[in-house]
Amino acid sequence: MALTATPRTATFCGDVRKMDARLNHQYSERANGLSNPLAKSLLALMEEKQSNLSVAVDLTKKADILALVDKIGPFVCVIKTHVDVIEDFDQDFVQQLTALSKKHRFFIFEDRKFADIGNTVKLQYSSGVYKIASWAHITNCHTVPGEGIVQGLKEVGLPLGRGLLLLAEMSSKGSLATGSYTQNTLEWAEKHSDFCIGFIAGRRFPNLQHDFITMSPGIGLDVKGDGMGQQYRTPHEVIVNCGSDIIIVGRGIYGAGRDPLVEAQRYKKAGWDAYQKRLTRK
Repeated sequence: MALTATPRTATFCGDVRKMDARLNHQYSERANGLSNPLAKSLLALMEEKQSNLSVAVDLTKKADILALVDKIGPFVCVIKTHVDVIEDFDQDFVQQLTALSKKHRFFIFEDRKFADIGNTVKLQYSSGVYKIASWAHITNCHTVPGEGIVQGLKEVGLPLGRGLLLLAEMSSKGSLATGSYTQNTLEWAEKHSDFCIGFIAGRRFPNLQHDFITMSPGIGLDVKGDGMGQQYRTPHEVIVNCGSDIIIVGRGIYGAGRDPLVEAQRYKKAGWDAYQKRLTRK
């Protein structure tokens, strides 16, 4: 089928609920239409916890990361990591993070952004120091190298029950993830929907054959940018206006002068309120 990636504006995406009736349904109802078991479980968990919040924990010390995750874990559906910035990474970190994911019931998303040929990413995903596939429920990749990157990651992750997000768009100013890049990304997601659970993007892509989960970064309730190209939008903008499913928040939760416990609950409420608004919007 022909897929069209409509250009995105900063604040308006059109009435996505009219373009894609699946957005009229609750997360738990949409779970029935997904082929990947992890994706089904994620949507069901979101409904159970009443949370569509993912927190990007971009800290560099193991103890700091684990302490933060233990504090905010009850309020999130996904914890997003960058293990390659952890200065004291070891297998004990993996074991403790995995234990916390079970304690607080959240999924682990390693934001690796793989971007190499299929054979190389298979090794990067399964082997090396981090052995990402052994503990991260979700990972992601750029599609610049071609469809082979999806195939390579799938060979490792699918037998382990993992899920892949494709970077269809990015929230940074000047991003080149547009046009034909986005178009091809959508087509490969459709082809590999048993492993591809969705997209990193600023909005829902309507009228795809399969249902996918959309996770949107660049969410802020207080600021519009960070001076380094990051552009922030509110939960209402991305969930109600643009049809996204999960908001990704980082420094807005634990930045300087912020109380992570307070902010996690504030963003959880804002995200869930936006989702409820989308369901009831006429």
